[in-house]
Amino acid sequence: MNVEIKHKAADVYGISRDLPLNYIVRPSVDDSLINNLTRDKHLVIYGSSKQGKTSLRKHCLKDDDYIVVHCSNKWSLGDLHAAILKRAGYEITQSTTRTTTGKNKILASFKGILFGVGVEAGAEKEQSQADAITTKSLELDPEDVNDIITALTNFKRYIVLEDFHYLPIETQKDFAVALKAFHEQSPLCFIIVGVWLEESRLTVYNGDLTGRVVGINADKWSKAELEQVIAAGEALLNVSFTATFKENLLAGCLDSVYIVQESCYQACVKKGVNITQDQTVVIGEGLDVPNIIREVVNQQTGRYNSFIVQFAAGFQETTLQMYKWLLYPVLTATNDILEDGLTYRWMRDVLQAHHPEGKALNLGNLTQALQSTASLQVKKDIKPIVLDYDQTNLKLNVVDRGFLIWIANQDRKELLALAELPSEQGEAWPLHSTSKTDPKFAIRELLNAPFDSHPT
Repeated sequence: MNVEIKHKAADVYGISRDLPLNYIVRPSVDDSLINNLTRDKHLVIYGSSKQGKTSLRKHCLKDDDYIVVHCSNKWSLGDLHAAILKRAGYEITQSTTRTTTGKNKILASFKGILFGVGVEAGAEKEQSQADAITTKSLELDPEDVNDIITALTNFKRYIVLEDFHYLPIETQKDFAVALKAFHEQSPLCFIIVGVWLEESRLTVYNGDLTGRVVGINADKWSKAELEQVIAAGEALLNVSFTATFKENLLAGCLDSVYIVQESCYQACVKKGVNITQDQTVVIGEGLDVPNIIREVVNQQTGRYNSFIVQFAAGFQETTLQMYKWLLYPVLTATNDILEDGLTYRWMRDVLQAHHPEGKALNLGNLTQALQSTASLQVKKDIKPIVLDYDQTNLKLNVVDRGFLIWIANQDRKELLALAELPSEQGEAWPLHSTSKTDPKFAIRELLNAPFDSHPT
């Protein structure tokens, strides 16, 4: 078989910046997004990390249909609004005029053609066909949604907010309030992309968004859909994975499309397949699929070790050390429980049985810590986040499926030691040991040279 079009294996399988060549349509996801694009509602694309949320957006929308704003963990509502204006084509400078809250207003001026539509950005303007060139700036309060709506009066594209979960919780809540005004006072439509498993996340922040926001669950991948991903890549590279390889991969990937993609790529590399083959090459014979999956996941070992140490430290040193103890049920739960999510009641019972405070543990502190799990990880620069709390269903979810596979192949006592938590035998492990002869020495060193603790 002579194949005229050659594709790189890295462009077919694995993670790439562009839309993967073996992208397949999931009717329950793609059709839902496309059908809701014309309903004049805001859309929220949510799911675990590396489950295809960004690819979904790229596939269903043309490049000139939207602008993208990548959210930052340092932004206030005013910063977010200013970033939206910048991406829409405005130049932002600081004004000497102050808002009612004492902050400086901004000057937003647009000079040029804004996506081929007129922009009423100032009292003085020159009209040339359907395009507007502004000569006077708008003075805006960046925290006032009404000012932002005025500046974007004639803006026609979707506004995509990527990594919305990186924003501080207060900013997320403030924007949830602003989103209602955007819906009622303008034709603007936002597409919000975030790492969580809670469909009603924004309506938890603002109940008035009910009926105004549609959730698109991009997390779910069926076995048949993952098989299609593999098959599409086989056709592009002219390879054929053995039935055993595919069966073992799908059994061990925990429905993670990232694990499937990266494992197929690693298998191609091991077979020496870097581009489309002239003759069909069979891949899978003699390959240890569980080991390939572990190799893929172990690329994140340093990050996962860092997550455990930094999360355990919390925002600051406290008496109850709630964030450290939140890790106890995570690090001791069975894989099935972790995959389903840890319910509030289950965690409460575990902590009351093992936390030094016992039954006297203040459940208000537990609730507060759970609600701040995402913001703590963002503050610690843990990207993507590993844990997220579903306030609707009162459940702590692992939103990084690679972590589920990784933790299943670790010595749990080692991980408890990493978090300075007691082992099942009740032994307390010193976190700050400085003896180089201590096998638990150098938690800091572990961040730089992560250990591999696969069971033999």
